[in-house]
Amino acid sequence: MAVKKASEMFPKSLIEDVHKWGCMKQTGVSLRYMMEFGSEPTERNLLISAQFLHKELPIRVARRAIELETLPYGLSEKPAVLKVRDWYVESFRDMRAFPDIKDTADEKEFTQMIKAVKVRHNNVVPMMALGVNQLKKGMNSRIVYENLDEIHQFLDRFYLSRIGIRMLIGQHVELHNPNPPLHTVGYIHTKMSPMEVARNASEDARSICFREYGSAPEINIYGDPSFTFPYVPTHLHLMVFELVKNSLRAVQERYVDSDRVAPPIRIIVADGIEDVTIKVSDEGGGIPRSGLPKIFTYLYSTARNPLEEDVDLGTADVPLTMAGYGYGLPISRLYARYFGGDLQIISMEGYGTDAYLHLSRLGDSQEPLP
Repeated sequence: MAVKKASEMFPKSLIEDVHKWGCMKQTGVSLRYMMEFGSEPTERNLLISAQFLHKELPIRVARRAIELETLPYGLSEKPAVLKVRDWYVESFRDMRAFPDIKDTADEKEFTQMIKAVKVRHNNVVPMMALGVNQLKKGMNSRIVYENLDEIHQFLDRFYLSRIGIRMLIGQHVELHNPNPPLHTVGYIHTKMSPMEVARNASEDARSICFREYGSAPEINIYGDPSFTFPYVPTHLHLMVFELVKNSLRAVQERYVDSDRVAPPIRIIVADGIEDVTIKVSDEGGGIPRSGLPKIFTYLYSTARNPLEEDVDLGTADVPLTMAGYGYGLPISRLYARYFGGDLQIISMEGYGTDAYLHLSRLGDSQEPLP
């Protein structure tokens, strides 16, 4: 199959436009700004928001489209990566084709268009994972995965940018909700209880563990149930779910043939002045020190790869298997960093692992723009 560069698939003028917009400066927004701006979704505010996105989104999408063409080790030529590139160029084209937004009717139409863009990009993560997999299959196994730094850095930038694009579109679309849930501004919950989100995420992870192993360790959560702060619950749910899922798997596999009761996983939620920190602790035997650098790479997973099996990438956003294509931790860390937090893993081989999820409480940090 001949690999077609974007310049052969799309009109020359469109590709030139992509390169022009890809050089423009991106504008970051903070959680606090999104919250204050969206707290009164008047027609005028929605118009201003749409006008901002009309200019901002094509810049962000163009940057990724350009980068997708120039990846090292021949990654750009992999069929799955070409498909992702086409989605980005098509979305850029749709946004650029949209005329200036002058009134509420334009704004409503624009909102429908970016909603469609968001759906088009639903499967970018598994599709890129498939592309990386296609690359790994053809690679000399002697090339150590950590040495593929350029690819890791690209994927970090790429997925971080995707989180931002989806947050901006989702936030704008959600502000049109005629009956928003209590205390929400778009995707942001102004009085989010981290304890409650941690409990829900843990229950979800446990039910998957039950499905895969027939049993699941207990999970104990400690913290102040009345404590709340503004954050995006879907982001926190995703991160805690991922950490708890890893802990459950480690404990389950360590105690599977033992007659001892598997020790519980402990989640501690601490509210500091600057940070809210969530610690997930398990006694699942830990990770050897030599393995720690690998856990945040996109080319490593100890589990079998669900993408080896025929996954229909047309349906779910991300298939919910117990363990997968090794993306849970690096992507969770990007979600944490997107609003100024971080994720750290500390392990004791032979005992267990502690994951520290730091969330910035101040909401003032600007989006990190790759």
